[in-house]
Order: sequence, then structure tokens, then C-alpha cells
Amino acid sequence: MSLFGIDLGGTKIEGAVIDPARPDCALCRLRLPTEGAKGYEHVISQVVKVVRMLERESGERRPAVIGIGTPGVIDPLSGIQKNSNTTCLNGRPLGRDLARALGVEPRMANDANCFALAEAMFGAGRNRKVVVGLILGTGCGGGIVVEGKVLDGIHGIAGEWGHNPLRGERTLCYCGRKGCIETVISGPALERYYKEHSGRGVRMPEIVARAAKGEPAARVTLRRLQAKFGEAIAAVINILDPDAVVIGGGVGNIDILYDEGTRRAVLKHLFNTEIRTEFLRPTLGDSAGVFGAAMLSASSKP
Repeated sequence: MSLFGIDLGGTKIEGAVIDPARPDCALCRLRLPTEGAKGYEHVISQVVKVVRMLERESGERRPAVIGIGTPGVIDPLSGIQKNSNTTCLNGRPLGRDLARALGVEPRMANDANCFALAEAMFGAGRNRKVVVGLILGTGCGGGIVVEGKVLDGIHGIAGEWGHNPLRGERTLCYCGRKGCIETVISGPALERYYKEHSGRGVRMPEIVARAAKGEPAARVTLRRLQAKFGEAIAAVINILDPDAVVIGGGVGNIDILYDEGTRRAVLKHLFNTEIRTEFLRPTLGDSAGVFGAAMLSASSKP
């Protein structure tokens, strides 16, 4: 039977049906906007709509278990969603409500964990012992895979690097703290920074294009990304010393994250005189998270 996976992101909900023999290749894949501003019940209805669309497009009936990657995490003790930048989900029994709405068991994990698992097993991080998967997009999430196993942690927050503070940063985060990585190098944060320097509100791809043409405000925005990313990921490398860091999400498409300047930015904060950790683009594309989510449904554990 085919596997169904849902990647419930901050801006989009992606669904895929995959063959368990080829979990890195989607039989069908589609997206709808999350529209979190419309509220919790609306997000639930969007997930249900995606599953119905998958059934129609694939010709497959929904299985008894559907893997779902979520922003934030489900608290292991209470079953309540927490730490999500789609804030309408926080404090709600998301797993229970999805089970009721879908009529099947949702097997859930943090979306960044799903991304990291897929890339470590089938993508850019294959054959590496310790892989950190980052999602740089609407927010900044992370997952850790060690020898093919996702680390969850006793609080369910392993890999949540996006809410470590950066020195000198004071922007208020939705989590209630100030200076979180997410308030500095997420896509919306960089767009705000560019607007402060240019007076113009444009999206990240346009900022990158303007930087390539030499526009000062765009170039300083990308230099900020490079410097702050180096500081942020160095702390992770100092603790985990991973073989590879795979960078997904819209911001992860920016070329400078993979050049020598970024490695120098990391090395400034690293407790070592050289850096051998690889910085890799995801080879499963921007849908690695949904592949990892589908893999959850194949697991023998809920």
C-alpha cells in the first residue's frame, strides 16, 4: 500500500503519496496554502482537503496511518502542540483533532525532523553518521539524525536551534523571547531588514537578484545572513560536531550559504582551527519534509 505524507508548514501544506519501495520519489504531490491567520479549525480543514485531493489524484484510498510533519512539536506528555510559529496551533490537541477530522491515525513529528530524516536516509546526507537538517524559511527549524535515527529529546525539542539567542539582537519573537535566530535570518526577518535599509518591501528572491546587481541594501542584507548564520550554526557544530548540515527552505536556496565566506563566518565562532563539516543543499528538493513525513507512516512506532 502507498504511503501518505503531509508537511504542515507555516505558509503551505504539502501532501504526497509515495511508493514504500521508493520513498524518495512521489507518485503524486500537491500543495495548498496553510492560511494560519484564518485560525486553527481552518488549518485542520486545509489538511483534510489536501488528503482528499491526494486520494483523487492518486486513485488510492487513504491508509490507516498518515505521517504528518508539523511546525513546532507535540509535547510527549500532554499531547498538546507547542513552539509552533503557526501560532494558532499552539496549546491545541492537534493530533487528536486531526485523527477525528481525517478518520485515521496521524503519526506526527516536527517538520524539520521529517526533512532531516529524509535527507539523511535518501538525500544529501546519505552515508553520513551525524546529520543536522535545517529549514530556513518562514521560520528556522532543525532536526538531528544520528545513524538513521531522529533525536527527539525528553521535551520533544531536540534540534530547535531557531530559538537560541544571537548576541546583540533584540527583536521580539513570537515565542516571547528576544533575539532568537528566527527573528534574524528567517525569510520574513531578512525581508524586514532589507526594507529598513531600502524603504522597499520585496521578497527574498528579488533581494538576491538585486544583490547580484550590486544594490547596497540587498548586499548588506545577504552579508547579514552570512554572518549571523555562521554564528548560529557554529554553536550547533560546537555541541554536535556533525558530518553534514543540510539546508532546506526558501532561504536555503541562497548560494552564499554554501560558499567559502560562510565557512569563514562559521569558523570565527568554532572551537576548532578548521571546519570539515559539509554544508549541503537538499537533493530531495523542497519536498524532503513531506517524504520524511510519509516515512513516519511506515514506522512500527507511533
